[in-house]
Amino acid sequence: MKTNASSHSNLNDFFAERVEKFADKPALTCLGHTLSYRELDNHATDFATFLQRDLGLQPGDKIAIQLPNLLQYPVVVIAAMKVGLVVVNTNPLYTRRELDHQFSDARVKAVVVLADLVGNVAAVQQDTGLEHVIITEVGDLHPPLKRGLINGFMKIKRLFRNIARPRNTVTFNRALALGRTGTPLTVARKADDLALLQYTGGTTGLSKGAMLTHANLLSNIRQVEHVLGDVLVEGEEVIVAPLPIYHIFAFMLCMLLGVGVGARLILIPDPRNMKAFVKALQGLPVTFFAGLNTLFNALCRNEGFRQLDFSTLRLTVSGGMALTKDTAERWQQVTGCRIVEGYGLTEASPVVAINPVSDPRLGTVGKLLPDTELRLLDSEGQPVAEGKPGELWIRGPQVMAGYWQRPDATLEMLDHQGWLHTGDVAVLDNDGYLTIVDRIKDMIVVSGFNVYPNELEDEISKHPDVIECAAVGVPDPDTVEAVKLFVVSGNPNLTADDIRHFARKSLTAYKVPKQVEFIDELPKSNVGKVLRRELRDNK
Repeated sequence: MKTNASSHSNLNDFFAERVEKFADKPALTCLGHTLSYRELDNHATDFATFLQRDLGLQPGDKIAIQLPNLLQYPVVVIAAMKVGLVVVNTNPLYTRRELDHQFSDARVKAVVVLADLVGNVAAVQQDTGLEHVIITEVGDLHPPLKRGLINGFMKIKRLFRNIARPRNTVTFNRALALGRTGTPLTVARKADDLALLQYTGGTTGLSKGAMLTHANLLSNIRQVEHVLGDVLVEGEEVIVAPLPIYHIFAFMLCMLLGVGVGARLILIPDPRNMKAFVKALQGLPVTFFAGLNTLFNALCRNEGFRQLDFSTLRLTVSGGMALTKDTAERWQQVTGCRIVEGYGLTEASPVVAINPVSDPRLGTVGKLLPDTELRLLDSEGQPVAEGKPGELWIRGPQVMAGYWQRPDATLEMLDHQGWLHTGDVAVLDNDGYLTIVDRIKDMIVVSGFNVYPNELEDEISKHPDVIECAAVGVPDPDTVEAVKLFVVSGNPNLTADDIRHFARKSLTAYKVPKQVEFIDELPKSNVGKVLRRELRDNK
């Protein structure tokens, strides 16, 4: 199976060819309603006409999308590509400060935003220069009766909140109606034109916009398809998308790859609502599941999920954070499907490596994608010995053009020869499998010895009473740093000594946590990544 992504110079041509091929196939399902590829394209064409003709947006202008996983999301992305706009994926849970920074930095001219979120948009509109606000309701692309029920319920909830209204607003369905009276003018975009501004998580300071071109994204589609193509069947895949599309992992693995293979994408607006999540999957012949460790862990502990039929599930892909052995084994027990772990980062569109489906090796992130090179270097910038850990540098067609308006940050991350300095510590084995040891910034140094949190967490999570855990370094007068472990447990009788005793069975003494703190839950990002920095800041 080939998507022919590399035969196109821009994403609009890619979408157009795929939509024509799969016109009558189901494309998107959300909250029980399905759109075909033809319907998806028709909506996108109408919205593109509105953006171009009614709003006067020009090629290269930025349009932000601030939505959960709804039918509207892919519609807006495809519409933006039709008229040459640059998509700025925006977290729906951003605070006003974060929204102000992103809209100002990207010079966003228009935003498509969920009605519940317009208060923050109104608060930052004047300072950011935002010109146009398209407001959508959850049920806007559903049939009239269901739309009325869904949107009516949401409007009643908002009656109890005093939400400010932005200027220059139009509803999403009004925009579609206006666009239906014409067709958009064709806009030619080159491979090296900017397609997406994807803001990084901002682990230190304010987030930066990674500039991803049409060529970057098309290359990554082709690379991933090369590895997974033998198990993907064109026009037959049913892909579950629980991770938010505004995150680059789901944007690529679910939406772009999904369109590439003519898949039916099951959009999950709120994966934390387990009851609704399970209901959305009931009766569906799911073939492809993309997620991350914390999500897999939570799902496997849900009785409703465990009762689902997984007989059609052929592929599960994990990324975004380290996959623990315990979670991987539990997932296979529940679903009968092995997890294929990969590795990537925003600045690489995002996929860099992935396990071959025919021979996945637990504990590794697999092999480099085609046309991707690596270097492993020590702290002095010298190549490490074979089998030794070093900082991972990568180079390939999926690597970003740089950070938007940040030449200083670009030079720190991306050198003149095109090598991306990932900041991750990795080991390469003789068979070409890559293991990510940890983030350099997360590494704990105990009496001069390196302790990698991922290794420690993987071992401790095997304890039957540990639901999840996270390790950080804390100051220590004797060892400079010591390991502190935060543990979430369902057993109120579990003690710190129990944890240390368990750790000593498989870990060297300096890796055993000196401090253990039990907490109700670990702080996580909206995607589900554990936020170690918050644990460090509040230790």
